[in-house]
Amino acid sequence: MPLVHIELIEGRSQEQLKHLVEDVTKAVTANTGAPKEHVHVVLSEMRKDRYAVGGVLKSDEK
Repeated sequence: MPLVHIELIEGRSQEQLKHLVEDVTKAVTANTGAPKEHVHVVLSEMRKDRYAVGGVLKSDEK
């Protein structure tokens, strides 16, 4: 059972997330041979004020 965990900053539409999990599932099945019914994709969305790069919160970026 392939398990894919994707962490994202919140803000994408439901449609974008839907396409993302469809595309990831296709890539995993194409490269592992696992049936799509066995591919699990977990999306974790973070608030911008809970994620930083280089010591700067994404919510503080201009």
